Amino acid sequence: MADSGAVVTYGRLMSDARRGAHALRRAGLVRGDGIAVLCENRIESLAVFWAAQLAGLYYTPISVQFMPDEVNYILSDCDAKAFISTRAQLGQRAGLSIPQSIRFLLDDDQPRFRNWRDTLQAQPDTLIDDASEGAEMLYSSGTTGRPKGVRHTAPGAALGTVSELFRRRIDLHGFQSDMVYLSAAPLYHSAPLRYNAMTLRCGGTSIVMDKFDAATSLALIERYRVTHSQWVPTMFVRLLRLPQEARAAYDLSSQRYAIHAAAPCPIAIKEAMLDWWGDVIYEYYSGTEGNGQTAITPSQWRAHKGSVGRAILGELHILDDHDEELPAGCTGRVFFGGGPQFEYYKDPDKTQRSRSRQGYSTLGDIGYVDTEGYLYLTDRAGNMIITGGVNVYPQEVENVLLEHPCVADAAVFGSPDEEFGERVCAAIELSEDADATAQELIDFCRARLAHLKCPREVAFHDKLPRHDTGKLYRRQIKGRD
Repeated sequence: MADSGAVVTYGRLMSDARRGAHALRRAGLVRGDGIAVLCENRIESLAVFWAAQLAGLYYTPISVQFMPDEVNYILSDCDAKAFISTRAQLGQRAGLSIPQSIRFLLDDDQPRFRNWRDTLQAQPDTLIDDASEGAEMLYSSGTTGRPKGVRHTAPGAALGTVSELFRRRIDLHGFQSDMVYLSAAPLYHSAPLRYNAMTLRCGGTSIVMDKFDAATSLALIERYRVTHSQWVPTMFVRLLRLPQEARAAYDLSSQRYAIHAAAPCPIAIKEAMLDWWGDVIYEYYSGTEGNGQTAITPSQWRAHKGSVGRAILGELHILDDHDEELPAGCTGRVFFGGGPQFEYYKDPDKTQRSRSRQGYSTLGDIGYVDTEGYLYLTDRAGNMIITGGVNVYPQEVENVLLEHPCVADAAVFGSPDEEFGERVCAAIELSEDADATAQELIDFCRARLAHLKCPREVAFHDKLPRHDTGKLYRRQIKGRD
């Protein structure tokens, strides 16, 4: 752990994972059940993940930035049999409603909760009889405004079985036993969770930060001779904003792969990072759904600036609104064909909408490929906003704004932001004779949603532009603000 310096050896990790698998079995969970985990980055976090993995369970992490209603929705929707959290997370959510009867706290004893550490001590340090690979069921925001659980691998495979995407990522980014991986993001996000899992399967070392800090991350690279790391563009912006003397104060020469994804990276930002760190910055495009992936090396990116690379899993297809294939250079919907399949849990309609008539699947992005097969993303279907590498869907925020008694109509959209990529903005039509300030509406949202989803700017309009069918002309609003 980067902040405390606490160390987990492979021996301890294996012991805690084996004991944890026994604890979950004795609590009544069987292969194919799930656990939901709401906790900050902690020294126990990865051992809990591996316990679920050994027990053949679905593992659902929940963002610690979510408000009680958002957490309640996932706890109800995911059908997990057990809930694991910490004293700090429960203390911040007075309105939490937990349907799971099996409950553990990692660091405390409370009524109706078992202490995870004490429970582990009573378990044997052996592999359970029916050990098998588990799977993640991560929640990805949906166009309805509610997140949806993504399932693309079922539990139950023999231990050691990994996906083709896993194998290709290991080869692509040179994962091996001498690597040192800096994990700068929360472990409830798909990429940090999966890349830590890859690191540990390869026998490497993970350095897990409690939370990202630009100067601290540079110090960690020097201190631990970090070879691999993972970032989102917002982190690059904050690194570049450090004073020159701070940027030059650390030896960063151990780096081999600085991997980034999650959101489009402005060309100027990536150029500046390449100038600073050299040709160690690798990019990929994929999603929680795991239906395909593109990747691009530093030298390839210099020749194809702005691209997110060529397909390394699945084949790229650019389709028009009628599912017809478009030629190189034409912008359309981005699909992967021939890649892994996935489904949105409890939402067959959304699953079907993610498919073309040919059976290709999409993450909802818009873009084009050039004549050499390099993909360029130009927009996002469904008006999704990516702020600081996190997906925000406008409708969820609009629904909250419309709960305010003074709001007659609301439109939420993203505007360019130098630090976060995009910032959340709202256009508001007030009810007749009603009055509300921008700050009042922002505070109203912050009491109900994770702060990263809430508007940072609010503008008032006499009338929001809508078609007679009710369709909102969001582009017109963005053009006026």
